[in-house]
Amino acid sequence: MSSQPNLLEHPDKELLERSFVHCEYVAKTEARNFYYSFLTLPPEKKAAMCAIYAFMRYSDDVSDNDAVQRSRIEAMEEWKNALTRALQGDYGSSLILPAFHATVLRYSIPHHFFYELIEGTGMDMKFSRYATWEDLRLYCYRVASVVGFVCIHIWGFQPDNGRAMQLADSCGLALQLTNILRDVQEDIQRDRIYLPQEDMQSFGVSEQMLREGKMTPALLKLIEFETSRAEAFYQQAWQLLPLIDPDGQPTLQIMIQIYHGILEAIVKQKHDVFCKRARVSTFRKLMIVLQAWLKSKTLRS
Repeated sequence: MSSQPNLLEHPDKELLERSFVHCEYVAKTEARNFYYSFLTLPPEKKAAMCAIYAFMRYSDDVSDNDAVQRSRIEAMEEWKNALTRALQGDYGSSLILPAFHATVLRYSIPHHFFYELIEGTGMDMKFSRYATWEDLRLYCYRVASVVGFVCIHIWGFQPDNGRAMQLADSCGLALQLTNILRDVQEDIQRDRIYLPQEDMQSFGVSEQMLREGKMTPALLKLIEFETSRAEAFYQQAWQLLPLIDPDGQPTLQIMIQIYHGILEAIVKQKHDVFCKRARVSTFRKLMIVLQAWLKSKTLRS
């Protein structure tokens, strides 16, 4: 597998190869929307994205498992310590960390992003409500914007005096807000509410309304407001596209289009996030991938 990052330089080529194969399996089976966006990347960048996704998936799973709170906190601390050791070349028995570390080295990704991500996933163990938009924004920054920062290091980007990082932040916020709106019903069943409490109070929406799962005029206005907030971040996210290296642009385009498609689906069902789960069909996802790929080929020819 000569296309894999750092494979020829790694002291244990067989371990690294198995690690990349495992990470790709995780991405194929778990990433759903994200994996579609990887398909247009060159092989080495696709493998790198799978390795990063596998790391993120495991971080999220540690915080979301059904174990008691103390066990989850201990597991998160163990994972953070495993990250520190992995960045020094000690992978333990993990099949994720060898490919992850090779990717971090190849693309010179700052280590602090991964600690911030773990802090973000850890917030789900501490908070089930967010009082203000700024509180929620910090959560979104850690679990989504930071992921965007990592991704653009793999894709390649022009810093543009910090503008690329600012736009990657907006992209992460747009995608995470879309997730939150799509999953309102699923989250309330787990006693989680990501919609800011200040917004709920402003529009006269109670937690009981969310539990009842019926769209009231007040709830409609709240969802419309949050949808508009997400849409504003999408408009900023599109400005990131020309700052990304050409072979990475289709991936970003696909990612934005698929998630924006989910937001559009929410609007089409009249902002009723309870009637059905908003989604983009597999056929439409494949068409988005094909169109992005063809556009990139045309621009390069």
